[in-house]
Amino acid sequence: MKRVLGKTGFEINPMGLGTWQVGGRWGSAFDEKNAAAILHQGADGGVNFIDTADVYSDGESEKAVGRFLKERKERIYVATKCGRQIQPHVNEGYTVPVLKKYVEDSLRRLQIECIDLIQLHCPPTAVYYRPEIFALFDDLKKEGKILHLGVSVEKVEEALKAIEYENVTTVQIIFNMFRQRPADLFFREAKQKNIGIIVRVPLASGLLTGQYSASTSFDKGDHRFFNRDGAGFDKGETFSGVDYATGLQAVEALKEIFPNDLAAAALQWVLHFEAVSTVIPGASRPDQLLRNLAAMNRAALTTTEMEKVKAVYEQYIKPSVHHLW
Repeated sequence: MKRVLGKTGFEINPMGLGTWQVGGRWGSAFDEKNAAAILHQGADGGVNFIDTADVYSDGESEKAVGRFLKERKERIYVATKCGRQIQPHVNEGYTVPVLKKYVEDSLRRLQIECIDLIQLHCPPTAVYYRPEIFALFDDLKKEGKILHLGVSVEKVEEALKAIEYENVTTVQIIFNMFRQRPADLFFREAKQKNIGIIVRVPLASGLLTGQYSASTSFDKGDHRFFNRDGAGFDKGETFSGVDYATGLQAVEALKEIFPNDLAAAALQWVLHFEAVSTVIPGASRPDQLLRNLAAMNRAALTTTEMEKVKAVYEQYIKPSVHHLW
């Protein structure tokens, strides 16, 4: 049942846990008890891969993961990310001393001596063309501070450039029913180079749960409220870059294919692709995590269902999204 995370050799559950909103909904205050409940619920359910970042809740997510690790005996693989603290977030801000300090800060917050997987956190495209940045992580590996390097990307172009570096072992990328381009060239290239693929935003910021409508409201601090046009960061992170009204139309078409549980089908759609090592949906409550884990028990999608999803994508989504990321 477990899958191997590329060159890392880590054997991980196909269902991991992303911690962007762990401990509270996007835009709400961090809740330590809630974060702990979600993390422990995940481990109890077999999750052994957790993805966090230094900027999630201003470091509180990493601290919560660190506390959690001390309370578990089983092997839990932890990935974190660095670089998004740089403000303004531009190529020039990426320097070896700055990134090294970020890694050391993450080690302290996580209360560990070595990070299983450190990932560059969606850096500007120009950073991927700077070998000295990638060479830093070889030095950190020699120092025993990291085991492996990965990248979290916005665009397929960036993913393809990143895996040219021998020390890049994983790529974290947005991939879902509304973001299908990675399955083309990138998945083939990644397989040839034994790159682990970590899929984030598998439910398109919740849109693919099928629970939203035109009247759904989001908190002002929630990126689904303020970032639809990219005001805070790449708009592709919010609803996968899909116009909200168009997304709702596409969801209605998907509900005709999957009338019972669209969210479970959306997660199974991602796992249908053998190139995917793990998918990391987030959770702001333990019951959401349980729902994600339950999706593992859903029957795999049929060839007919896969073809119908592709048809919905090509009709509603592809013209405005495919070429951008």
